[in-house]
Amino acid sequence: MPKTMNIRLLCCLGVGVIAVLGCVSAIRPTPAQPVATQPSATSDRDSSVDWPTQSWQTSSPEEQGIDAGKLDEMLVAIDNRSIRLHGLLVIRHGLIVSEHYYGTFDQSRRGEIYSCTKSFTSTLIGIALDQGHLSSIDQPVTAFFDDRTFENIDERKQAMSIENLLTMTPGIAWEEGNATYTAMYRSVDWVNYVMDMPMEFQPGAQFEYNSGASHVLSAVVQKSTGMDTIDFARANLFEPLGITDVRWDTDAGGMAIGGWGLQMNPREMARLGFLFLHKGEWDGRQIVSADWVEAATREHIDTGGLGYGYQWWIDTNYGGYAAMGLYGQTIYVHPDLDLVIVVTAEEAGHDRILDLIYEYILPACSAD
Repeated sequence: MPKTMNIRLLCCLGVGVIAVLGCVSAIRPTPAQPVATQPSATSDRDSSVDWPTQSWQTSSPEEQGIDAGKLDEMLVAIDNRSIRLHGLLVIRHGLIVSEHYYGTFDQSRRGEIYSCTKSFTSTLIGIALDQGHLSSIDQPVTAFFDDRTFENIDERKQAMSIENLLTMTPGIAWEEGNATYTAMYRSVDWVNYVMDMPMEFQPGAQFEYNSGASHVLSAVVQKSTGMDTIDFARANLFEPLGITDVRWDTDAGGMAIGGWGLQMNPREMARLGFLFLHKGEWDGRQIVSADWVEAATREHIDTGGLGYGYQWWIDTNYGGYAAMGLYGQTIYVHPDLDLVIVVTAEEAGHDRILDLIYEYILPACSAD
């Protein structure tokens, strides 16, 4: 009997006042997978391949150990299944081996990446920790807001830590969806809107997808570093990776929205995956520590489907992890195969996106 996995992805958010909850559920068999011969894909990186700070280099699939025929089958499947893609990018060994765009989209056109933003926000927490702005992710969240008064304060809320926000386990009574987003957009203070919510669970006890928690992480970055979140991100993440002229939507107070709002093109999205593939290093500079990358991409809480790390979804059955956003936006990283996959789309969820990865891209990769 084949192994099965139930995928319940709550990868959301829309922009503006109207937002849509993206929730998909599927059971799919696990295909045969190549066995990597190296414990880490980053241990023997080809030094002849330039870092993609300025631009990505390209290669044929075969030169990078990928079955081009299998990728061709994938393209046929996309058409036959009427999968609504905007862009599909496959990178192996640091080289683009497949890149396709649909409709009016191309490699330079930026789009809303929705909840993929969360993985960028959590990376900023890791950088702030590495730089000493944070002493620990065990710090209580309320300690960063001694200038505010929150409603429904109790011992559980006072015990809520940064790590609880990262793992979507703050214990807040939160209902992810349009009504909540609309109320938050109408609020003059988004942080207070989230933190005023009553507590439902002990922090750390239960996973509840909560984009408000991601927004509070943005506030923690801003409070701890003394810089606007977007300015801290530009100086310490975007510019070192060659991502310029970034647009990031803000809340009513002008702070970058932690759970959504970044707009990027697929090649820019891929740079975050490539950074994590290389354990936080970029062209000789440690952008975020390897310890953080390992912790962020390790399962910390069971969601009933994919695992969850620090604002990353953990695909334990297939050996990868992913940033995921509404309508199928995806940055999928497979360390053992030295692989980064980026998808931009307008799908109802991630089921058909993941099918492409599992049925075609992963099986196309040889072990090397």
